[in-house]
Amino acid sequence: MTKYGDKTSSSTQLSIDSHADFLPENKLLLNAVGEGIYGFDLKGNAVFINPAAERMTGWLNEELLGRNIHECHHHSHADGSHYPKEDCPIFNTLHDGIARETSQDVFWRKDGSSFPVHYTSTPVYKDGELVGVVAIFRDISIQKQTEDSLRQALEQVQALSEKLTNENHYLLAELADRTGDVGISGESQLIQQMIQQIKLVANTKSTVLICGENGTGKELVARNLHRLSDRSDKPMVSVNCASFSTSLLESELFGHEKGAFTGATSRRKGRFELANNGTLFLDEVAELSLEAQSKLLRVIQEHEFERVGSSTSIKIDIRLVAATHHDLLKRVESGLFRMDLYYRLNVFPIKVPPLRERPDDIPQLISDIVTDLNRKLGKKIKGVSKQGLKNLLAYSWPGNVRELQNVLERFSILSHSPILQIPKISTQEPENLVKYGKTLDQVEAEHIRQTLQQLNWRISGPRGAAAILGLPPSTLRSRMKKLNIIRAQ
Repeated sequence: MTKYGDKTSSSTQLSIDSHADFLPENKLLLNAVGEGIYGFDLKGNAVFINPAAERMTGWLNEELLGRNIHECHHHSHADGSHYPKEDCPIFNTLHDGIARETSQDVFWRKDGSSFPVHYTSTPVYKDGELVGVVAIFRDISIQKQTEDSLRQALEQVQALSEKLTNENHYLLAELADRTGDVGISGESQLIQQMIQQIKLVANTKSTVLICGENGTGKELVARNLHRLSDRSDKPMVSVNCASFSTSLLESELFGHEKGAFTGATSRRKGRFELANNGTLFLDEVAELSLEAQSKLLRVIQEHEFERVGSSTSIKIDIRLVAATHHDLLKRVESGLFRMDLYYRLNVFPIKVPPLRERPDDIPQLISDIVTDLNRKLGKKIKGVSKQGLKNLLAYSWPGNVRELQNVLERFSILSHSPILQIPKISTQEPENLVKYGKTLDQVEAEHIRQTLQQLNWRISGPRGAAAILGLPPSTLRSRMKKLNIIRAQ
């Protein structure tokens, strides 16, 4: 019968008149069950073994009766490390009379192989005294394999979900700041030479350094390099090195682990990891601190990096494209840029010519920009008047193509006619700025403030000041804060 006693708390105890004297009908039942069954005396020696146990382990009844089965089945863990008898649940049940159950062990077969088991060890009592233990076990190999397969599948799904989440976050941020690109327009010799250079290097793994003044379209060149490469079906990830402090830039480039610093509430992949197998575009690379330059150099050399807060190296395969409006060699001479990094980046330089050196391309640029603006603004602008075109051609365009885009967009917003009437654009040379007593920051602040006032201080959106000025909204807000531009109450 079943008996409950204080020794086992609420655990089940088996009470029999003699653990060796099973009735014939009881033996028939035990021999018929599919689980393996062992009976042990207080010394841990086998006193009963059913056929299912023989089939699962390969050990026959006569080979194990009277022997300590722990030495045959439980002598080591699955990894081969020693399994002390004192840690064995069956051994412990023999000493304290407490039933135990586990699915974390393996049994060893006679042929030296092992299999995972789920088993229970239940105390056996005679006249209220503990006389042995019954162990019931089953092979859970299929269950473990299923669990491992499910776990691997879940890890893959989680990894893919994390990758898609990060890429989606990045792409949404890119779309939010993008005002729409135009193609590389122009038939001038300078532009055709540049396009030829792009085609020559696009389908290689060589690092490209794009040089040119602000507003010339360096990122557009980078996107065409990616589009024409064999990585075009992979992501191109961009980062403006001037938009982040040294500490934030490291996290932006390399990512971080949860808890790596204050505010790091979850693990995040950096731009290098997102660009794996694709293209990474580092705009304004000259703005990197010397510390960041050192870390970038290591990534270029080793093709690996660690997330902030992690010591695990991550291998990457990226095509690196960098851009700057500075003369990097002069910055090297001034000690502001590492010479070894300069030579790593300057493998294949491409110079984007300023707009003033290719005025013949302005009509084609106007046509392409107006087409893009019609989609963006919902307008039906047909072009620029003859006098307006003359005025545009007479201007020196210190802000290059970006400035031309901004001027055309500004007049497109203000115009009620399909033909834009653009007045003569005045040019302030540097000496005039000195004459008028204004610094570059003052001129920039005045231009931003006037633009904001015309747009009722709207910053974001397709008709916001950021779009008009050709800046990401975050960059415009940063410039406003730096220049102390505040809306008057």
